[in-house]
Amino acid sequence: MWSDSRAVNPAVAAPGAPLPRRAPPKPASPAPAATLTVRPIGFIRSPKREKVAAPRQGLGAGAATLEFAPEFTQGLEHLDGFERVWLVFWFHLVDGPPRSWMVLPPRSTRKRGVFATRSPHRPNPLGLTAARLVRREGCTLFLDDVDLVDGTPVLDVKPYLAYADAFPQARAGWLDEERERAALLHGPEPAAAQGETGVAATPRDPLPVWAEFSPEAEGALAWLAERGVELREPVARLLALGPQPHPYRRIKQDGPALVFAHKEWRARFTVQGRALRVEEISSGYREAALREGQGPVLDLHRAFVGRFGK
Repeated sequence: MWSDSRAVNPAVAAPGAPLPRRAPPKPASPAPAATLTVRPIGFIRSPKREKVAAPRQGLGAGAATLEFAPEFTQGLEHLDGFERVWLVFWFHLVDGPPRSWMVLPPRSTRKRGVFATRSPHRPNPLGLTAARLVRREGCTLFLDDVDLVDGTPVLDVKPYLAYADAFPQARAGWLDEERERAALLHGPEPAAAQGETGVAATPRDPLPVWAEFSPEAEGALAWLAERGVELREPVARLLALGPQPHPYRRIKQDGPALVFAHKEWRARFTVQGRALRVEEISSGYREAALREGQGPVLDLHRAFVGRFGK
């Protein structure tokens, strides 16, 4: 049964609240814009419960469901035949607008205007993603390629129309500039990444990064996976955004290598051109915490350090 008791941003009205009547149009005025009232039509249910678990893009991001308020069930009629749908959603975990409208995207070497990025820190924290529609059951949509965390309020759903919504050859602005800069520094992409003709036949990542794991790192990741800690996928996914030190992804220089922090774990890696190699996985806890702390999480880290020495 559809319900959600969590608090949503005050600008989003509670489900079921009446929408305000449409006021007659007023002449243009330089006065500050009026406040708009919106309300969720449904909420995302996903195993991803933290911001750090949310992929940067939807493709390959995994499955989720969208549960609608029962009052909207009739509005879902005839949606089943569409392969993809646009989800208009609210970044409910964003603390507020940034201090500046210049932000540092993960793949940029300098700050960019917020409207030239897909940062969640915006004047209005609205997001848009194209999810794959698997099926509909009553007032629930079963989706794939969903880059949203559990509890995300969805404000609208629209069918994706390839003939109107897809522009494969569209320029990618500063991402294209960064790609050209990377080519000058590291050489062109391998032919395998471009296709036999050297030109991508379908839209592709303009700044690809290739990641591999050393045997030592693979062993540590397998040991953790056996104990319920899946670390390989998030490390590979987040490092694929670019290996340069960046506060958003907790990457720091450590001598000739770099260290990426993911929750309480650390991945030390080296970079060669646009390829990176994860050399080792280690615990992020200090020796004192491992020696004195209690609890199952610390027990796991102590066992890990006892097995791998770091």
